[in-house]
Amino acid sequence: MASVSSAGPSAGMSADGAKVNMAFVAAIVAVATIGGFMFGYDSGVINGTQEGLNSAFKLTEFGTGLNVAAILIGCAIGAFAAGRLADVWGRRTVMIISALLFVISALGTGAAHTSTIFVIFRLIGGLGVGAASVLCPVYISEVTPANIRGRLSSVQQIMIITGLTGAFVANYVLAHTAGSSTADFWLGLPAWRWMFWMQVIPAGVFFFALLTIPESPRYLVAKGQDAKAEAILSRLFGPGTGAAKVAEIRASLSADHKPKFSDLLDPVTRKIRPILWAGLVLAIFQQFVGINIVFYYGSVLWQSVGFTEDDSLKINILSGALSILACLAAIALIDRIGRKPLLLIGSAGMAVTLGILTWCFSTATTVNGALHLDGSVGPIALVAANLYVIFFNLSWGPVMWVMLGEMFPNQMRGSALAVAGFAQWMANFAISFSFPAMAKMSLSATYGFYAASAVVSFFLVQKLIHETRGKELEAMEG
Repeated sequence: MASVSSAGPSAGMSADGAKVNMAFVAAIVAVATIGGFMFGYDSGVINGTQEGLNSAFKLTEFGTGLNVAAILIGCAIGAFAAGRLADVWGRRTVMIISALLFVISALGTGAAHTSTIFVIFRLIGGLGVGAASVLCPVYISEVTPANIRGRLSSVQQIMIITGLTGAFVANYVLAHTAGSSTADFWLGLPAWRWMFWMQVIPAGVFFFALLTIPESPRYLVAKGQDAKAEAILSRLFGPGTGAAKVAEIRASLSADHKPKFSDLLDPVTRKIRPILWAGLVLAIFQQFVGINIVFYYGSVLWQSVGFTEDDSLKINILSGALSILACLAAIALIDRIGRKPLLLIGSAGMAVTLGILTWCFSTATTVNGALHLDGSVGPIALVAANLYVIFFNLSWGPVMWVMLGEMFPNQMRGSALAVAGFAQWMANFAISFSFPAMAKMSLSATYGFYAASAVVSFFLVQKLIHETRGKELEAMEG
């Protein structure tokens, strides 16, 4: 992310002094980041629907894990394929397809009457999430001035967390109004189905808004459509600037290195480069600390230890709001104190708070066949869980993505990001799919594993991760 310097160009000027049409740029970014909102919403909506899913489909722990985690398989496929498809069809076109996938998934998951049909539509939604997670930031970076690109790209992370929180709010309102997630809300249909159908609203807005923004000028130049690209660039940077910008893009494209997976190997030893292992540590341990258990299973988790469904959904909203604030703090701090210190602070804070949660769950007693946290242990667990969310979103949440974009040298960046991104989605799937079965065996042991992962992540960051603050991308060494 870019730091703000009083000595640099103003927000209304590009780095080369061209006057930027900030209203047009802001409109483009606002539309593109709806994809981030949908990413968050589609990930968070499952949190409040699990009681309804279990009631409708009579799920085992395996079935619950698959219903929740199926979207992540689609995400991995969508993210992996999106770049190549966008090079063929265009960034905007593939984003429009992702918006349609969101609509199809929302309608299908809400209407599903078997677990198999539900999983199929979750996979379809995952394709949209994966594509949007890759292409929205890429599109923003290709249509915005370099001197404000970092700040505008960071809006994507805020919108993801906002989407999560939006899903939590919608889930609460629907369940509270109906009486519970399994009670009928409207047209004789239960509230949990309407939680999925609510996604049609932002997905529809995303689809129609995408029709109003231009294709990426970089894509148009790559396809030989210089006149269209020049018109868009002149609108972005002022009359008369388009031709020069097109020439810059064409020169950049001619110098581009086509990513190959062989770039990930040391040219002498032919072994995987150490910096790729460092990237994989960031990608995998961001998930191994268990953050998406809060986002995917928070409602049933709190109900499992004695909170009501209504209170559990309120806790989700609190966690989402705190996530937004922590993410804003991270954006303010990341260029001041650096990436590595934030990761270390986050690992230490998560290790402590997850350790407290492990202890809390180990003291739970069984009341009427369900776990219950006695006395002050419940409030302690609630405070620890929300501090854990704060530490994550102050550090590993946004910083991991920033570092993956910065740490790899130019020649291997594309291939390394593809591998690290795929590993992140697969780690997310493994943690999310395994939670119901692990929690049934021992909730405290499950959180003990997440706490141990946070401890291990601290020492791995110390050993493997190098600071990237203030370094040019061209200066990164593999």
